[in-house]
Amino acid sequence: MPETTLLSDLNDRSREVFRRVVESYLATGEPVGSRTLTRELTEKVSAATIRNVMQDLEHLGLLDHPHVSAGRMPTQLGLRLFVDGLMEAGPVSNTDREMIEETLGDERGDTGAMMDRVSTALSALTHGASLVLTPKQEAPVRHIDFVSLAPDRALVVLVFADGRVENRVFTPPPGHTASAMREAANFLNAFGEGRTLADLRRGVSREIEASRLKLDQIAAAMIEQGLAMWDGDGSDARLIVRGRANLLADEAADLDRIRTLFDDLERKRDIAEFLDLAEQGEGVRIFIGSENKLFSLSGSSLVVSPYMNADRKIVGAVGVIGPTRLNYGRIVPIVDYTAQLVGRMISGRKG
Repeated sequence: MPETTLLSDLNDRSREVFRRVVESYLATGEPVGSRTLTRELTEKVSAATIRNVMQDLEHLGLLDHPHVSAGRMPTQLGLRLFVDGLMEAGPVSNTDREMIEETLGDERGDTGAMMDRVSTALSALTHGASLVLTPKQEAPVRHIDFVSLAPDRALVVLVFADGRVENRVFTPPPGHTASAMREAANFLNAFGEGRTLADLRRGVSREIEASRLKLDQIAAAMIEQGLAMWDGDGSDARLIVRGRANLLADEAADLDRIRTLFDDLERKRDIAEFLDLAEQGEGVRIFIGSENKLFSLSGSSLVVSPYMNADRKIVGAVGVIGPTRLNYGRIVPIVDYTAQLVGRMISGRKG
């Protein structure tokens, strides 16, 4: 049954009981009993009536009761229903806004240092682990050279206009020759002056498609394969994680599950997936429990939002991860405001 249908099928009493259970659970992390709710509901009803309503909500898959506890807590479906249909997320508070703005500091500072400060501020504000995906560096290429290491291994040396030098090993096409590599390097240095790697690859691909560049097949194949490795491998992106200790602060924390989360955070390949999650929808996205494909840890939530550069292109993302009982109503506007502010500052920077 779709979540919107579930919510519309609830009467006023069931909806209020459900909302109270979820809000109490998010605040305390503890199951909520019927006697507690009888003191809080606007409509005065007996504990037995509340228990019946909670049983109905449990039958719908919105609530569950752990072990032998008489109290109820929301399921993953229940949390999703609450977040999408009942949660009230107001504007970021003045206190939180001031802390974020003070932390980001002077726009003339270093972008990397600013991202470190953003991550630290998010962690401190939300008492969770923060994640910040920094923008890729798009400096133009100044010089390219190929070096043969073995029949099946070659090295490309990339010198960028900002002074960075990178050495990347790749597998050249079978039968490559030293002269073919020199010819490929000469062409790329002439054709690619002032272009970024992404621009260079697109331009070369068009030229190869049109005329094969008057290069032999080996040189053309090497360019295609080498450039394919350069573009989109995430090597210029950086994932900053702060506040991991916050995930261990809960006395009930499952250390094995937290350890699994830390392992997932260390995987470089997940950086691209992190940005993909943010690009799949506009604004803040919330992933609850097993909905979060990036992290294999069930029982965690991720609140993430992309930020854009001056060309309205998504170049990174900021987010907060923690237990499913995050204070979503407060964290969502914090993440949203931080992403917007980072985007404005990135747009005014050159590097």
